[in-house]
Amino acid sequence: MLIEFRVANFRSIKEEQTFSMVASKDKALIDSHTFETSMLKYRLLHSAAIYGANASGKTNLLQALSTMRIIVVESAIDKHRGHKLPVQPFKLDPESLKNPTEFEVLFIVENIRYRYGFSATEERIVSEWLFAYPEGRPQRWFERDWDNGTCLWDFGPSLKGEKKLWKEATRDNALFLSTAVQLNSQSLQPVYDWFKETFRFVDIGGLPPDFSANFLRKDEIYKGKIIKFLNQADLAINDIAIEQEAFDPDKLRKDIPEEMKQTIIKKLTGEEIYYIRTVHKDSNDKSVEFGFDEESHGTQKIFSLAGPLIDVLERGCVLCIDELSDHLHPKLVEFLLRLFNSENNTGNAQLVFTTHETNMLNQEILRRDQIWFCEKDKTQSTQVYPLTDFHPRKGRENLELTYLSGGYGGLPYISEH
Repeated sequence: MLIEFRVANFRSIKEEQTFSMVASKDKALIDSHTFETSMLKYRLLHSAAIYGANASGKTNLLQALSTMRIIVVESAIDKHRGHKLPVQPFKLDPESLKNPTEFEVLFIVENIRYRYGFSATEERIVSEWLFAYPEGRPQRWFERDWDNGTCLWDFGPSLKGEKKLWKEATRDNALFLSTAVQLNSQSLQPVYDWFKETFRFVDIGGLPPDFSANFLRKDEIYKGKIIKFLNQADLAINDIAIEQEAFDPDKLRKDIPEEMKQTIIKKLTGEEIYYIRTVHKDSNDKSVEFGFDEESHGTQKIFSLAGPLIDVLERGCVLCIDELSDHLHPKLVEFLLRLFNSENNTGNAQLVFTTHETNMLNQEILRRDQIWFCEKDKTQSTQVYPLTDFHPRKGRENLELTYLSGGYGGLPYISEH
């Protein structure tokens, strides 16, 4: 469960920005849109929407979360030895270019709250820290700081295991958390697994259909879930046929440019490929098959999201989607949102997404604390802030109209000259 995320000096984000999934004391939609946690005195949100103009930095906020996950999952792998870390400091300030990027996340896993973070340049991890709060009591597990050519370490008594071995094995450009897990730390495994397994991302390019195709092939139960999901979305698909075979370049479309064709061949040669066909009913109630590429972009996107969404909801994961509404009708976006904002979301899965779709700025669809904005200030640095900063009137204020009128910021400034 995601509680809060902080980031500083990353891409368009200069000063530290905080994004929170903590619910306010508002009682609106409390049973469906929020949930209680046994170890906290407050509630968390099932979903949050992030609005903002193009180039305002909302994608960078999600990319910061994704980058943090990538560094946790991959920094200790041998093939990344000597590689630069994927951090990008704020480029429009000379001082920021000299400083590290910093990430910190508060989350819950296996009924324990954690606060984990690190700062890094492309060359090294500058600092790293982990605190745990079993039953609400703080425990310092470890801290690490680079100071004038020396790495200073401080371990708390609550972290069990071969700390000296893990410390000595940690490279300058690798996280201690990741290295210790590679060396079989049982204490840190749940923290690492939360990043690797529970945190999921879908960027603006969308998802390939492979996950849904593989999900559907598992057995008839999963297939039934996928088809039910597609029909709930009013796509009128009666069945789906999946074939898996070795990639055959002769089956590529003839109109693909030669350069792109060669790139695809180089990437996929030797790989197994899913061939997906959807089945519809004609006017005589006979089955008619369509190739996946014959379906609309919206149908392709819904199918590609179906497997991951079902999996996320069943496992109680955190899913971040950039531009959720791209290629989708507003009613379909509402449908996807209701999957999370529901009392049926018993696993307390969470959805964080960016969008330009303003029809969801409606107090019957989203609580006021579920709406966030990104806007650039005079220094071209991204500012992240919640709707609740403006104290909109409960149930009465037209959020969409006020936003489009500039009342909350986060709009593009269109010059007439």
